[in-house]
Amino acid sequence: MHSDPRPVGRLAPSPTGRLHLGHARTFLLAWWHARASGGRVVLRLEDLDRARVKAGASEECLRDLEWLGLDWDGAAHVQSDDLGAYERALETLLASGRAYACSCSRADIQRALSAPHAGEGELRYPGTCRARGPAAPTTREVSVRLRVPAGELELVDGFAGPFRCDVQREVGDFLLARRDGVFAYQLAVVVDDARAGVNEVLRGDDLLPSTARQWYLQDVLGLPHPRWFHVPLVLASDGERLAKRRGDLALAALRAAGADPRALVAWAARSAGQECGERVRAVEVTPNFDLGRVPREPVRIAAEELERLAAR
Repeated sequence: MHSDPRPVGRLAPSPTGRLHLGHARTFLLAWWHARASGGRVVLRLEDLDRARVKAGASEECLRDLEWLGLDWDGAAHVQSDDLGAYERALETLLASGRAYACSCSRADIQRALSAPHAGEGELRYPGTCRARGPAAPTTREVSVRLRVPAGELELVDGFAGPFRCDVQREVGDFLLARRDGVFAYQLAVVVDDARAGVNEVLRGDDLLPSTARQWYLQDVLGLPHPRWFHVPLVLASDGERLAKRRGDLALAALRAAGADPRALVAWAARSAGQECGERVRAVEVTPNFDLGRVPREPVRIAAEELERLAAR
């Protein structure tokens, strides 16, 4: 862990599927925002959930980013290569009583809840195992959860502005490690950002609810809070998220079709309120990039726009 007076941003693709146009725009915005201020950019491959990682996807992610004209400082950090920092953070939280073992399955939680979910596929944990000591014996595999106090956090996002979130009311005591031993996203991202010196995080606004959880976890671990910037997503013309669309929106498919990456970069820049021509390299946008010009609404991409981007 170290501090850097300059902005230190990050690109953090997950090799669990193909990167699409929405990823491209968000990664470009994150890269431009850091580079325009003379900052550094680190790259992290978030591959902890090995069951979901696709063969060859890590290499494809790197090719996609390079095709867009993005670079990064230093070697890429691969999460699965070094689990020690997550283990140490988890041990610290358990030893302090901030975290506890939980033997509840998803079915157990569903049965205990009278209301459904807090978010997309996420159940609010009702606190069934909260009274358990951190080292309580069990005959079942256990997960580990963070004790979260009741009450709202009020945070200020650099793009979205002030927002409030009561983590306990929304999701309850959230996971730090799953029953199968996989470290949870919230713990991993907090530990990784701190050890890489990341001090600004620009990402899609679908992750805004996670920010309060990460802020609280940083607080209890004594880690610095980065500046957050959550930007609107790219949607299909019918309003559907791109992650659920067909494969021709994937960057790898566009590359294979011989598309000019400069056209995609120019589309991303114009959709973000930046002035540029029809074809431009990512580095050419950097000097005049202004996050304040990025629209506050989601970007919708029509079929005819996709055809233009796929043209040679």
